[in-house]
Amino acid sequence: MDDARILERERYQMEQIRQLESEELQVEEVDEESSDEDETNYRSSEGASASGEFTYDTSLAALHSYLGDVEDTHNRLAFLDGGAVLNVPLFYLEGVVLFPEATLPLRVIQPNFIASVERALRQVDAPYTIGVIRVYRDTNNGRIKLATTGTTAEIRQYRHLEDGSVNIVTRGQQRFRLRRRWMDVGGSPCGEIQIIKEDLPLRTPREAVGRSTPSSIFRSGVHIQIPPTNRSRADEYGFGNENDSDAMSEESFESALSPTERRLHQSALVYCDMLDNSASSDDENIEQQSRIQPARSSFDNFRSSFGMGENKEADGLRLTLGKRSMPTHNTWKKCSLNQFHQVPRAFWPSWVYQMYDSYSLAQRAAGRWKQIVRAPSMDSYITKPDLLSFHIASKMPVSESTRQELLEIDGISYRLRREIELLESFDCVRCRSCETLIARRSDMLVMSSEGPLGAYVNPHGFVHEIMTLFKANGLAVIGNPVKEYSWFPGYAWSIAECATCETQLGWLFTATKKKLKPRSFWGIRSSQVADDSR
Repeated sequence: MDDARILERERYQMEQIRQLESEELQVEEVDEESSDEDETNYRSSEGASASGEFTYDTSLAALHSYLGDVEDTHNRLAFLDGGAVLNVPLFYLEGVVLFPEATLPLRVIQPNFIASVERALRQVDAPYTIGVIRVYRDTNNGRIKLATTGTTAEIRQYRHLEDGSVNIVTRGQQRFRLRRRWMDVGGSPCGEIQIIKEDLPLRTPREAVGRSTPSSIFRSGVHIQIPPTNRSRADEYGFGNENDSDAMSEESFESALSPTERRLHQSALVYCDMLDNSASSDDENIEQQSRIQPARSSFDNFRSSFGMGENKEADGLRLTLGKRSMPTHNTWKKCSLNQFHQVPRAFWPSWVYQMYDSYSLAQRAAGRWKQIVRAPSMDSYITKPDLLSFHIASKMPVSESTRQELLEIDGISYRLRREIELLESFDCVRCRSCETLIARRSDMLVMSSEGPLGAYVNPHGFVHEIMTLFKANGLAVIGNPVKEYSWFPGYAWSIAECATCETQLGWLFTATKKKLKPRSFWGIRSSQVADDSR
């Protein structure tokens, strides 16, 4: 039933494309008042669609209909184990960084790469799989260099053309490290790759940063169940659930600490036990006077209390039941012993744990992404921080070198933290060659259901990753609009160059139908965007 619904939806979308392509090219002059109105509509929440002014179906661009009728391979691969080594055909792509779960269309023209596709379709170890590596020029000497971290891509759709070329649509699968490469007898690039073992999302122990329960619970042998800090197996982790099956005991938490941290943690529990004994006396509710040292951290006081300070004799803890003998000090403060019971049983403060909590970071990243891109709800991704980190990295409208940096980061929490940093600093789109300001963050426009940045292939086989903008500055349009082979059905394209340095930055797309909105937008190549986005 699901397949039938998908096919029916695709038939409807293809019919829409045919209707759009049957229209005659109509380029109209738009007066300044209309332009201001369109700009206001584009800036509205979740694009202009919220106000009814955005009429373009963004799902059409994600179909890559310009490739013609492609056949589904009906092949869906199981994920390979981390550390697995295999040989696959390699595709070197300039200006492209492929991430897991991202779509990559290819038009294969050269005979050696056509042979690579044929080999991938029939290989046994990893059928329908190719390796995608970014190739780039060294800015210092202009030499061609290859990245060592890439992504496997599964061939989902393909079509053999009469001229011998092949059109395929692939889907990113898993990251890998390139161990070695060679050319086979037919001249096809091949490589030995090793699948990267991805980590699992980290969780902060609830009791490590939350409200602590009475320490008498630990004396009675009852342990508070808390989520694990890190597990190497999904069944041990149980990420996405907050039930007791994914919890661990206090001993398990202590086992993850270093010897020094463990001693301090256990000393803190002994301290709480002493406070419990003290509070159970007849005068439990009487306010006690305790020594507070000014201009010292709680960690310094803690070390001093257990003979770890400079003066062990002066800093020794002296508590007795009934009459209490406290160390003399110039500064005194009244406080209730109950306050000590609220102290979290953790060596580090809560903000330290949250820096590495994948779920907390995922929520921050999703909120920032929605604010900038005006994307729909990201709730489904928040429970899957690993997928969210790849999703944002593959769609983030930044330079290709920055996206390659994200691909090479090992660790979900580290990747999310870097993405949050980029999203918070991202504001400007500049020409890579001359640093001319092209657009700002507020000028972004989502024209594809896959996001504000996507990969598209031209008739000559060159793949371009472009970010879509409703407004751009300092660009010159070259030539008349062309309707054929448009990446966005219903729009004609014209080449756009930087007016300062005359570098081709992308294209201007103009509507071919009167009722189609937006009337025009820009597609800027990420390979021509400067690294600095501030």
